[in-house]
Amino acid sequence: MTIKTLLARIRPPTAKSDPARNWLFAAAALLLCGGAALLNWPRAAFATPATGFVTEMPVPAAFFEAIHVRALTDEGGEDPKVRITATEPTNVYVAHNTVAPGGNSGWHTHPGPSVVVIKTGTATVYDSDGTSCPVHTYPAGTGFIDAGGGHVHLVANGGTTTLETYAFQIIPAGANRRIDAVQPIACPVL
Repeated sequence: MTIKTLLARIRPPTAKSDPARNWLFAAAALLLCGGAALLNWPRAAFATPATGFVTEMPVPAAFFEAIHVRALTDEGGEDPKVRITATEPTNVYVAHNTVAPGGNSGWHTHPGPSVVVIKTGTATVYDSDGTSCPVHTYPAGTGFIDAGGGHVHLVANGGTTTLETYAFQIIPAGANRRIDAVQPIACPVL
């Protein structure tokens, strides 16, 4: 329905001016156009912005030289112990992230899983489960798996050197790679 159609239904063009109807129309327009915020009524929350966080995509060839990925095999055999099979169309991304000291990713989620490797620095990961906010630290040479699918988290650099990570992400085809989220109530404001 267009605004013109809506206005025609509320106040037909042939109707005479009615002060009560005009007042009601003005009140409705005020509420529809954001008047609720002026009255301090509940309104939409905004996502938390990233600070000092940069994502580089596509990843340069140096990634493949710096990070050696190999299949784990049985006692010298050729069968991999880890295999990823997608049952629906997917997109795969490798994101190179750098986080300045004191910076963070902002609260966000991904529609699919991510395998994150820490190249330099220490990542402090805040995980929101809705009722609590466990914190985990991952130094260079380690990593973690983010399950995605609505799991809200934030990656922060509480150290004095640049945090550098690589994230291998499996995302449903056509979906946004990153979805910003609001500050979880159970988690600290960073």
